Amino acid sequence: MANITIRNLDDALKAKLRVRAARLGRSMEEEVRVILKNVLAQEDVPKSLGESIHQRFADLGGFDFPQVEREPIRDRNLFEDL
Repeated sequence: MANITIRNLDDALKAKLRVRAARLGRSMEEEVRVILKNVLAQEDVPKSLGESIHQRFADLGGFDFPQVEREPIRDRNLFEDL
């Protein structure tokens, strides 16, 4: 396991971390591990299938679909008329 040292941590931020860890019954060190794990796990998961596809192909450029002519809505077929 790796170790990390965080220097110049704001006192107010450290106090919030201490309170949050105590409220959840964790040590400050464990709370930092949980926070980092949750934040980094969220980055790996695409928000939606559409976003995932967009990210995959964004570097290739865009594509405009041609305009399709629409017809008026046809009457539905009724089997009684056959």
